[in-house]
This record gives sequence, C-alpha cells and structure tokens, in this order.
Amino acid sequence: MTGFARVAGEAAWGSWAIEAKSVNGRSLDVRVNVPGGFEVLDRLIKQAASKRFARGNMQVGLRIEFTGTAETLSVNHAALQQLLRAFEAASGHAADLGAIAILMSIKGVVETGNQSTRTLASEEIVEMLGAAGEECLSDLEAARLAEGSALETMMTGYLDEMGALVAKAESVASEQPQLLKARLEKQLAELDAGDKVDSERLAAEIALSVAKADVREEIDRLRAHIASARTLISEGGPIGRKLDFLAQEFNREANTLCSKSASLDLTNAGLALKGLVDQFKEQAANVE
Repeated sequence: MTGFARVAGEAAWGSWAIEAKSVNGRSLDVRVNVPGGFEVLDRLIKQAASKRFARGNMQVGLRIEFTGTAETLSVNHAALQQLLRAFEAASGHAADLGAIAILMSIKGVVETGNQSTRTLASEEIVEMLGAAGEECLSDLEAARLAEGSALETMMTGYLDEMGALVAKAESVASEQPQLLKARLEKQLAELDAGDKVDSERLAAEIALSVAKADVREEIDRLRAHIASARTLISEGGPIGRKLDFLAQEFNREANTLCSKSASLDLTNAGLALKGLVDQFKEQAANVE
C-alpha cells in the first residue's frame, strides 16, 4: 500500500506540483491539501482515489508558486462575512476592530503572495489541475502495483517454505505412535509396574495418547490454507484482509502442532512454521 508520485508543470503565471503518497491503512483514508480557490479538487481527487484504491492512508497536496509579479494581499470577503455573522450571532453584538483582526488571522481569510490563488482558480486551470491530479493518482497506483509485484514474489516464497515444513511435519508425525508407545513403556519400567499393568489397558492408554497427538487434521488444514493463499495472490485485487485472516489460521495450526508434538523434530518444524507465519503476516499488512 506504500507509494509516492509527483506531477509538476509550468505556466505563464508560475509553476505547480501535485504530490501523492500512501502508507498502510486498514481502510481508505484520503486527505487533500489545496490552496484557496481550488477546494473543488478535494472532492474530485477523493472520488478518483476511491475508484482506484481500497485501502491505505493517502495524502495528496497541490503547491502553486507564482513568478514575475509583485507581492499582493488578498482578502476572502465571503469567508470574512461568514465569520462576522457567526461572531455576532454568538456574542449578540457587532464585532469591533479587535475581533475583526482576530477573525482575519484565521487561515484562508487573508492570503499573501505574488498573486492570489483564488483569482487564479479559473475553470480552465481547475480542469487542468484536476487532470494532473488524475495522472498523479495513476502514477501512485503504478508505484503500488510495483510494490505488489515484489510482495507477490516474497509471499509466494514464504508459502513454498511453509509447504516444505508441512511435508516435513507430516513425515515426522508418522513416527509419533511408536515414540509414545516407547515413552509409556519406559515410564512403566521406571516405576517397576510393567508386569502389573494389563496388556489391554496398556494398549488402550497408548491408543488414547496417539489419538491426542494426531496432527493429521492440522496438516490437512495447513495445506488447505496454503492453497487458499496461493489462489488469492494469483487472482489479485484487495486481498490484504483475507491474507491477514489466513495468517491467523496458519498461526493457530502451528501452535497446535507444537502442543501435540511428542518429538523434538515435530516441535522444531512447528516453531519454524510459526516464524514463517510471522513474516507472512508482516508482509500481508502491506497488501491492499
């Protein structure tokens, strides 16, 4: 979801630049900063962004610089009148010079510069800058797609490693019944109770231990989750939240593998899987 784009140009009155940057976010949040007179671009840019993106915290800014003219002072009379009416309604009396001075210090009421951006904001220039904003968002989208391509390679690699670990866990888990039987028989021998335990009772205890340590369901679910993640990544689109959910499921199954483990090899496989899942989850947070 991260990216940066910039579109700039020059005109007879000066120069302009539109910059857009995006960072990770659980939903789409677009903030637009434009000079006075170009407020309509706020709505246009937000609409254009919502058509292109589903998640991310975005900031889009327009900067205008005038050249070749004397410095001027411009008063936004409409804004000042609105503030005066609000002051009179709240205070019950007309604003004195002190109150007017305070109101005129509010951002947007008085603008200084070589030329007022409000006088510049003709329909033609607004249309031109609106098109430039669209171009900037397109470039930002391309930057995010480039990041997504790199993430696809990285996350597919994680899934390949997970698949190898799941295969290893399955192989090691097949040895658990014999390990559990040997462990129980050793415990009985240490207690000198081997001859006192009925063979059927011993078999039942071994069967119960084996059933509790059976990880075939966890192995099957892990393989299903890996397949689902591969499908999501190959199809593309706004899949970040789905991948985050799968990462939670991966972690749940890896924890169960470790808790059911009767051997060091299976425990190590489960721990290695948890490490990969953490890396997968961290990168899933970067996916739209």
